Amino acid sequence: MTNELSAAEAAQSIGAARLLPVLRTRNAGDARDLGLHLLGLGITALELTTTIPGWEHLLPELQSAAPQALIGIGTVGSDEQAELGISAGAHFLVSPYPVAAARAVAASTDTLFIEGGFTPLELASSSARGLAKLFPAHVGGPSYLKSALAVLPEARIIPTGGIPISDVPMWLEAGAFAVGVGSDLYTGDIETKTLGLLRTLQAIG
Repeated sequence: MTNELSAAEAAQSIGAARLLPVLRTRNAGDARDLGLHLLGLGITALELTTTIPGWEHLLPELQSAAPQALIGIGTVGSDEQAELGISAGAHFLVSPYPVAAARAVAASTDTLFIEGGFTPLELASSSARGLAKLFPAHVGGPSYLKSALAVLPEARIIPTGGIPISDVPMWLEAGAFAVGVGSDLYTGDIETKTLGLLRTLQAIG
């Protein structure tokens, strides 16, 4: 299975979604159930982390169930994981920190690589190649993102890490290209949280 989307097309889809749920579960069964539930509720972009056992088999399964959705792989820390993700059909790859080897693999196949960073230098380097991931975002908060964008006005940055869903509009207002959300979205009443957040994003316009 191969990814037919270019890096630019995948980036455009994430920007349109504005929300990137990150699934990190102890087993593939939980991730499958959560992923199918979220996709069924209208989520259009989803990230599976490599910490989920058997993620490489789960990825094509979710893509088959929701062929219109954008599904990628996160917590990519090596070229081997990047290659496995691409061969499994990942629409994009995400790292929590700079990973030059994975970056090279993604570039060779025109696969979107959202490279993580925190410092202005790391964010500048990542954003110069495409999309940058601000991680861990909760440490600096939206004000940190706003300060970074003041000196990197063309940067497209996705804050991720420790972000409650109630803060998503605040991050978008601060200039986030999209917002990565984790367990706060898929614990408790998933349906109410997800549909409420999607309505909020629609109201923001």
